[in-house]
Amino acid sequence: MRSIKPYYTIETDIDGKELLRQIEKAGRTCYKSEDKITDDSAAKFVSALIKHGHEAMIEHNAITVRFTCDRGVTHEIVRHRIASFAQESTRYCNYSNDKYGNEINVIDISGGINIDTKMKSFNIDTIDSIIAEWTVAMEDAEKHYLRMIELGATPQIARSVLPTSVKTEIVVTMNIREWRHFLKLRASKESHPQMREIAIPLLDELKTLIPCVFDDIQY
Repeated sequence: MRSIKPYYTIETDIDGKELLRQIEKAGRTCYKSEDKITDDSAAKFVSALIKHGHEAMIEHNAITVRFTCDRGVTHEIVRHRIASFAQESTRYCNYSNDKYGNEINVIDISGGINIDTKMKSFNIDTIDSIIAEWTVAMEDAEKHYLRMIELGATPQIARSVLPTSVKTEIVVTMNIREWRHFLKLRASKESHPQMREIAIPLLDELKTLIPCVFDDIQY
């Protein structure tokens, strides 16, 4: 068993200025004000669209992100309906094969504990004891999964003993309006701490890449 930290990768090659120019060009169609397009008009125009709630225009661009996280987090991600998903399948991935290192990978819970509003104040001995219990449970799940495969069970049957913490990859494509909605919900303090663990750094990076689109979202 191997424990790893969750992470994300933005798979779209984002050119912030070009993206904003495309949105401006689409948005100005509504007003037939294309003659007002200048070299530096896009950011101001898009900011005004968002400020006035005219966010349909930012649906004209999409971003793809690959999340590596536990399956519990992906259950929340796929609740966002205006999106396309491609997820690592435990039906077909046989983790007893050399390709997967003959082991399961699980997502380390310590990052989530550090963000959890109740647990982050626990003393270190209590946290260590909780993580130790989790580690034993993960190792036990792996043992039974590998034994079921050894006995002839197919991966889609053996997966029934895999824990929520098992690592998975999910590729998510959303238009920019939906990413705004996603990050407002998933980076907020009300969200699951392990979701926030990847949503907050993603939001911070998008604020750097396209500031006028994401700067108003706080966490």
